[in-house]
Amino acid sequence: MSQYFHIHPDNPQARLIKQAVQIIRNGGVIAYPTDSGYALGCHLGDKNALERIIRIRQLTDKHHFTLLCRDLSDIATYAKVDNPTYRLLKAHTPAAYTFILTASSEVPRRLMHPKRKTIGLRVPDHAICQALLAELNEPLLTATLQLPNESEPLYDPEDIFECLGKQLDLVINGGFGTLIPTTVVDLSESGNPIIIREGAGDISPFI
Repeated sequence: MSQYFHIHPDNPQARLIKQAVQIIRNGGVIAYPTDSGYALGCHLGDKNALERIIRIRQLTDKHHFTLLCRDLSDIATYAKVDNPTYRLLKAHTPAAYTFILTASSEVPRRLMHPKRKTIGLRVPDHAICQALLAELNEPLLTATLQLPNESEPLYDPEDIFECLGKQLDLVINGGFGTLIPTTVVDLSESGNPIIIREGAGDISPFI
C-alpha cells in the first residue's frame, strides 16, 4: 500500500517534499499533481520503476516518454536544441506544454522513441513539481495518469489512491487536478512545429 501525503499546492512543505524525493530515489513510483493534471513519476535511471509505469499504463514501445525538467538548462542537457528552438522554448516555459525533441546522449536509450530517437520534455508551472525537481536536482521521468481503456485521466487524488494504492509507493494530494493534458508540440524538426495533441497549452504560437 502506498503512502499518502497532503502537500500544499502553493507552499509545499519542505519535509514532505524531501520524503517524496527519497521515495523516488529509492526506486518508488509516485502519483503527483502538475499544471495539467495528475501524473506518474519515477527516477529517470530506474529501469524497474519505468517498467512498473509501463504496466500500470499498458504502454506500447511507441509511447513517447517525458522528462519533467526544472528549467531550460535541463532541456539543453537532455535534448539537442538549436538557437531558434531554444528561443521558442524560452518564450513558452514554464507552461502546460510537452515538447518532443531529439534526445541527447544523456537520455537512456530505453526512454527514447525507438525509431526517431526523440524524447518528450517539459517545464511545469506548478509549485509541487518545482519543489520536487529542486530537491531531486535532476529531471523526473513522467507519464500522464490515464489508465488503460479510460477516456480521461484521473484527477481526484483520493480516487487515485483507491485505484492504484497497491501499485504505487506514494500518492501526493495537492488538490483536484484537471482533465486536460498538456499540449504536445513536436519540435524535432527545427523551424517546423507540429501539434501532436491540443491540450492545456495555447497552440496559436506554434501554428
